[in-house]
Amino acid sequence: MSDPVPGQLWVHGIAGLPEVGEGMPVGELIAAATDLDDGDVVVVSQKIVSKAEGRVRKLSAVLPSAEARRLAAILGREPALVELILSESVEILRAERGVLIVETRHGFVCANAGIDASNLPEPDTVCLLPVDPDASARRIRAEIAAVDGVEVAVIVCDSFGRAWRLGQTEVAIGCAGLSPLDDWRGRRDSSGRELEATLIAIADEAACAADLVRDKASGVPAAVVRGLDHFVSGEDGPGAAALRRPREEDFFR
Repeated sequence: MSDPVPGQLWVHGIAGLPEVGEGMPVGELIAAATDLDDGDVVVVSQKIVSKAEGRVRKLSAVLPSAEARRLAAILGREPALVELILSESVEILRAERGVLIVETRHGFVCANAGIDASNLPEPDTVCLLPVDPDASARRIRAEIAAVDGVEVAVIVCDSFGRAWRLGQTEVAIGCAGLSPLDDWRGRRDSSGRELEATLIAIADEAACAADLVRDKASGVPAAVVRGLDHFVSGEDGPGAAALRRPREEDFFR
């Protein structure tokens, strides 16, 4: 992949990665599968990160609590799955139409605590989110640097729904080496007016760009976004935690 001209982004999927299992070094696998340059942004699906970190659970091994059984009966869901959702959550915000909208232990507000069964080789299994996605991104970044000696940013992404729009879009649940937000507040627009609220979610937008070159059934769980090097830094930075809206500013709860 050549360098994009100023004002352009180039995005390509990383093919050829093996089926990832617990303990496998995701960063080393990515470095071996593609050529990376300083300033690249590597976007990695949460699913392979969770697999590498042993976050896959067998439903048959889960003992549902009374509360999980109660909610499962209301929602028409598997009690063991509901138990896992509860174990990964700090608050239930909505329970209806077969879905639990929760706040996870990370502070994400999403359906079913981000737990799903897609792209798992074994039946009766589901995948949980990484315990600390920002730490996951930092570790993958360090593994890539150890192999290739390049200074890249890493985003761990997942698909989230939106409250007021149909469909899912990718969001950054973890990142390292990237400024996750570009704050335009106080700058001037093209007419000279001072901007008061413009805060661009760079990490989320990069995650969405990467998803456009990945097929959910193609076995391509990672991509490279090139052209965002002005947001890539030598330091790991604040991570995707900086993208979470403080509770006191959340008008929808």
